[in-house]
Amino acid sequence: MAKLIEITGKALSGEWGTDDETGCGIPVLRTTNFTNEGIVNYRNVVTRTITKKKIAEKYLRQGDIIIEKSGGSDKQPVGRVIYFDGPDSTYLFNNFTGLLRVKDRNVWYPRYVFYSLFFNYRRGGTKAFENKTTGLHNLKVDDYVSRCEVRVENIQKQVAICEQLDRIFDIIRARQQQLQKLDELIKARFVELFGDLESNPFDWPVCALKELVSIEPQNGLYKPQSAYVQDGSGFPIVRIDAFYNGRVTDFSALKRLECSESEVQRYLLQEDDIVINRVNSIEYLGKCAHIKGLLEETVFESNMMRLHLDDTVMNAVFATKLLCSQYMHKQIMIRAKKAVNQASINQQDVLSFRMFVPPLELQEQFAAFVEQTDKSKSVVQKALDEAQLLFDSLMQQYFG
Repeated sequence: MAKLIEITGKALSGEWGTDDETGCGIPVLRTTNFTNEGIVNYRNVVTRTITKKKIAEKYLRQGDIIIEKSGGSDKQPVGRVIYFDGPDSTYLFNNFTGLLRVKDRNVWYPRYVFYSLFFNYRRGGTKAFENKTTGLHNLKVDDYVSRCEVRVENIQKQVAICEQLDRIFDIIRARQQQLQKLDELIKARFVELFGDLESNPFDWPVCALKELVSIEPQNGLYKPQSAYVQDGSGFPIVRIDAFYNGRVTDFSALKRLECSESEVQRYLLQEDDIVINRVNSIEYLGKCAHIKGLLEETVFESNMMRLHLDDTVMNAVFATKLLCSQYMHKQIMIRAKKAVNQASINQQDVLSFRMFVPPLELQEQFAAFVEQTDKSKSVVQKALDEAQLLFDSLMQQYFG
């Protein structure tokens, strides 16, 4: 093993400068340009006026590694890394990040060093170097760089390892893009069939959500953390972390908790229920999911509200897409009660949502399209999971 500081030296600190009032400033990468995949997101790169001299060595070059010095959260540790593959001498990086640059590329392949740090972060290797302050997590960068180690391989082996990992990573990105395109296809089909919701060009009838429910709406089950179990016993519970694009992604992966028989019967989910997140941080408020494909008796947590709609008037798949739309998000934001780090919306407000009611036949046509598209997504997701598993196992083999 070799010390990281021997490979890159100390991390260079970034620059921020002042507001760019002329539009001729220098593009500066921030932690908002970091992705969890180690790729630079070049959207929304800010420009800054930087008059400080002697910063030539700080202009980014291909193969540079940028490390996050401040940021993160309780769920996402600070210390993410990204690999810079943009043009030389064009971008700088801000003061919440640091630059690690390989000193001798004849000995160390920059991509190999990046993958080593990327793996180390994913297994929690930066947590021991966190210094938490109010609302912010800081990385003790000098300490981390001086103590972090990289496995020694000859340069040819390093290149070969990276070529293999890059090929698999490209497959992972391609599968992710396929899933994104399929999601976009569903959105496009929705607009094609029902028009723009803001303008309602087809003049669909509109009514309050309360006029569409067939079973009394209900808030979910509260249980303390001590009720959750790890041994596979108890009952699965639907929470916000299981939502993705209006669906519960994997019922088999739900957390489980001990419930009495009366609690199970009271909070039991049914096929074609819709659950809406009613208490959470503002960005998650109103998120909803269509319940389809239950594997066993399943309950839902107290931060959520359950709806079951009259299926002679409203298709649950269509209703979920409508509830997940930007049009509905605006209604949620108007009604939301905001507090420190949390927002809520009550049952009465949810039931007052204004819902479009196109002909049921058209709703079911859309639902059938979604079902077919979801089958394609399942195939792509399986291929993605297999590629990710291979990538993770190779990372463990080379850097673990």
